Amino acid sequence: MKRKILAKNKKARFNYTILDTYEAGIALLGSEVKALRNSRGNINEAYIRPKNSEIFVYNMYIGEYEFANQENHNTFRIRKLLLHKKEIKKIVAKIKEGGLTVVPLEVYFNEKGKVKLSIALAKGKKLYDKRQSIKEREEKIKIKRAMK
Repeated sequence: MKRKILAKNKKARFNYTILDTYEAGIALLGSEVKALRNSRGNINEAYIRPKNSEIFVYNMYIGEYEFANQENHNTFRIRKLLLHKKEIKKIVAKIKEGGLTVVPLEVYFNEKGKVKLSIALAKGKKLYDKRQSIKEREEKIKIKRAMK
């Protein structure tokens, strides 16, 4: 079974240079998992911050599950990421070094059916780097058109 992508942060690769990626579990409620199965998630405005030797994802939207009456969840609640302590220490050390940030890339179900969040240690791109990315993307499109 392939992994099923539920939500993708398309702007992350455009705005940041990805240095290192990690796969993190997310502490979710049952209604959140069911809402994600119905493709009710969005991570475009999400960001990740360490707090008390743990890492949390903020502003991640998971829509309400319509069949979960009073047991429904808050759509923008803070969610804990599940990583090994060594990984957390390494990420926190890189952030404190300066110039780096942690960005969510995509939310997906892995082969075992667990919800995972792909996160990346990234460095922000300058305007000229973004222009270069646009230029490379347009060149790839021209090459594909010429191949047809």
